[in-house]
Amino acid sequence: MLDAGKTATPLLEVNNIEVIYNHVILVLKGVSLKVPDGGITALLGGNGAGKTTTLKAISNLLKSERGEVTKGSILYRGERVQDLDPSALVKRGVIQVMEGRHCFEHLTVEENLLTGAYTRRESGAKIAEDLEMVYAYFPRLKERRKSQAGYTSGGEQQMCAIGRALMSRPETILLDEPSMGLAPQLVEEIFGIVKSLNENEGVSFLLAEQNTNVALRFAHYGYILESGRVVMDGPAAALRENPDVKEFYLGMSDEGRKSYREVRSYRRRKRWLS
Repeated sequence: MLDAGKTATPLLEVNNIEVIYNHVILVLKGVSLKVPDGGITALLGGNGAGKTTTLKAISNLLKSERGEVTKGSILYRGERVQDLDPSALVKRGVIQVMEGRHCFEHLTVEENLLTGAYTRRESGAKIAEDLEMVYAYFPRLKERRKSQAGYTSGGEQQMCAIGRALMSRPETILLDEPSMGLAPQLVEEIFGIVKSLNENEGVSFLLAEQNTNVALRFAHYGYILESGRVVMDGPAAALRENPDVKEFYLGMSDEGRKSYREVRSYRRRKRWLS
């Protein structure tokens, strides 16, 4: 578990990157962030802010969508990784759980989980041990292990996607919108498991999330994106108490609770974009 009072060694560093789609559309504009070893880092912002693009830039999945990093650098353990094949990055311990709970619908839950161990060159006994570890964190998956993944609930599919990532024995997981489409109780359960994996297994997380309130309760550090730029960052506890964050992202102000619909049109502080 990361000690929030200490500066941890950066595991992942994104330095001033720009991303362009179709050689024309500028999506990320000088984004920089760090993920410390053993930390949970939240990448926050509304739909279209650039969160998913940032994760795909790190995991080298932009080319399939005609996107590319045109400026800046991405380092993992101090080594430049932005030109690596995505599978080579997985072998280094970095894996992305895509937005939308992507599972192989025609396979069973257990078959889905085992695909996560495909790149490993270890004994069947070790993989079976890790499968039981996944089931310990996700007891519901053990109950549904023989069920076809496409017929499980949204929450179970999200658990399956995270469990499959764990089967690759990752050092860092890039988790995209884990709360999307899930009931509040399930969201709490998913984030609680993320916290346990961080504390007990030492997995570092960079999670992209619109649900700022939940993310800042579980993360150690946060970055807020707007229109492809980082407009604010800081320790999660400090961001939770920041009046701008309370007003624009948590729906709170000195006058009491406000809906996002009411506050989203307010003029942003100029210093955010300076």
